[in-house]
Amino acid sequence: METKAIARHIRISPRKARLVAANIQGEHIENALNILKFTPKKAAGIISKVLHSALANAEQNYSLDIDNLYVKQVRIDEGPTWKRIKPRAMGRANRILKRTSHITVIVDEL
Repeated sequence: METKAIARHIRISPRKARLVAANIQGEHIENALNILKFTPKKAAGIISKVLHSALANAEQNYSLDIDNLYVKQVRIDEGPTWKRIKPRAMGRANRILKRTSHITVIVDEL
């Protein structure tokens, strides 16, 4: 039985988050948590929280044993982009795109 957790509108670029997500895909839960714990990137902490939420969902809603779970899929989708303007010389303006992500973690039994 697969369970999932979703975090939406997270203030990190999807491209940066996908680098961390690729490391834990298909891993056993203990290995995935250790990888995230020792990865020095902002996305590691965020994905770790979503993974803990997926584990809690599996235990609470379906009474699954956490020791028999693995990370089936981690999907990082692009959320809405905040558009900001930075003033430049001679009356010009540059656009700044502040990207957001939707993070989905799916865990399943072995």
